[in-house]
Amino acid sequence: MARVLSGIKPTGTLTLGNYIGALKRFPAFQTLHNSFIFIADLHALTLPIDPEVLKKNAFDLAAFYLAAGLDPEKTTLFLQSQVSAHAELNTILTNYAYMGEMARMTQFKEKSEAKKEQAIGLGLFTYPVLMAADILLYDAEIVPVGEDQRQHVELTRDLAQRFNHRYGDVLVMPKAELSKVGARVMSLSDPTKKMSKSDPKGNIELSEDLASVRKKIMSAVTDSDTIVRYDVAQKPGISNLMTIYASLKEISLENVEKTFAGQTYGMFKKAVADVVCEELQQLQERYQSIVASGLVHHVLKQGAQRAQSIANATLQRVKAAVGLWL
Repeated sequence: MARVLSGIKPTGTLTLGNYIGALKRFPAFQTLHNSFIFIADLHALTLPIDPEVLKKNAFDLAAFYLAAGLDPEKTTLFLQSQVSAHAELNTILTNYAYMGEMARMTQFKEKSEAKKEQAIGLGLFTYPVLMAADILLYDAEIVPVGEDQRQHVELTRDLAQRFNHRYGDVLVMPKAELSKVGARVMSLSDPTKKMSKSDPKGNIELSEDLASVRKKIMSAVTDSDTIVRYDVAQKPGISNLMTIYASLKEISLENVEKTFAGQTYGMFKKAVADVVCEELQQLQERYQSIVASGLVHHVLKQGAQRAQSIANATLQRVKAAVGLWL
């Protein structure tokens, strides 16, 4: 089976966007692929974060992964920081990355925009190289990402090609895979922006009270029209709600349009709120059960051991290629 790899930074509370764009998709991958899912806690250090908050976020993320349906017997779930090969390969790969291509990374531009140059950490500048190391360590052929991360997978491919051109076929070439529906869930308060942890009015947290969730959806920004139709340019709010509904119901956007033809926005919003609340209620119940079971630490320890054996084999190939392995 092809190997698939993905990870999420534990930098804040998980949102409905994280669930639709990532967590909900992963159980399907584990039945079709050799699945490696990690919690990118090293990446979380690129911006200031309280140590206790980081630990809590990482634990919650692992618990929600399991609640979303990841089976630790089918998926290797682990903390990035518990596999030292990530840091080692990152150190090696930085020598094959160029300053210019790092500076062109869109996310670096966005996150560093508000900071003075002397306050921008080197880790923020070079974190796409660490992301490349994450991917290449596991010979990942498929990397499920949102549109905003596609550029980083392309950089990974460039680094792999550059390395292989010099040393032979050492690294496996990965490919980004985007979801057809739900790859990018937008803010409920400003549907021209991605749903973000930093936007409490426009996001929905996975652990949020369901009454609050329903209120946010019923108050979601739409437009003055009355037709439920997918048109991101002219109807971004309705298009976003359609994406959420289609993703959770696992139907096409065309099917959503047919289902709600002739219905009011109020009726449509109620249907979206119903399906979101039903999904989150079940997810929250499974999450509470997993936390109470004490399973999380065991799964992460077991996953790190499996991941380490795979990662070390790749690292040895790389070291041998560049002359660091005797």
